[in-house]
Amino acid sequence: MTDNVSILPGRAAPPATPSQGGSAKSAAPGPLGSKGAQVAERIREMIIQDELPPGAPIRERALSERLDVSRTPLREALKILSAEGLVELHPNRGALVAAPSSREIRELLQLLGVLEAFAGELACETVTEQELSELRALHFEMLAAYTRGDRLGYFRRNQDIHLALVAATRNQALIAHHRVLNARVYRARYICNLRTQRWESAIKEHEQILEALAARDAAALSAILRGHVITAWDKMQEILAAESRPGSRSGPRSGPSSPSSGEAAAS
Repeated sequence: MTDNVSILPGRAAPPATPSQGGSAKSAAPGPLGSKGAQVAERIREMIIQDELPPGAPIRERALSERLDVSRTPLREALKILSAEGLVELHPNRGALVAAPSSREIRELLQLLGVLEAFAGELACETVTEQELSELRALHFEMLAAYTRGDRLGYFRRNQDIHLALVAATRNQALIAHHRVLNARVYRARYICNLRTQRWESAIKEHEQILEALAARDAAALSAILRGHVITAWDKMQEILAAESRPGSRSGPRSGPSSPSSGEAAAS
């Protein structure tokens, strides 16, 4: 499966398995170690895997029993997810999973690409050799997940790489804005992994990202990052449009198909 995927020159082969228990860092606007933040991370993964689909009501009692937590940390978690744009809180209807339109998501991804391109330019000036080594290690862990066909593990490592690159800028305003914006498209980016076959090309793009960063080539890195975020989304929209045409042989696929119901038409 990885015959056409190269390993970065001069580096050791990837480990056999990725680190266990890791995940993309929470975008929560609160203490990352708090009970509410931990519950938010669990709900976040339920949302991206369609256990809580777009537009679905969130029943506090049922969810607290399912997660084996009290209402207090659950409500704290819902406030965190509301701030991220993954959940909507309504006084009379309670909490709902957000269902942004395809157009809204694409606009957010365009903006995210601009932020990450700028982050790449800054990181070329600030990144340390230790941070480069950690980014390479995360890349190898992502490659191990790719080899095993572990989509969720691949997505987690992918997110870790992007967050680590932004963190390397040491620009706190950029880090904060990127964290919030990235959280709003968290599910959309995961669904793109499910619906497209860009694994190999995305890995090669990550290798190009690391090579440009190591060479301190700000222009090249900025250009790669600006297009990297939006490409998978546009590819997925092409797939959905093709499947919706009359007489399509493929038909709708099972499992999560789009970041919210009806979005193929909205695009």
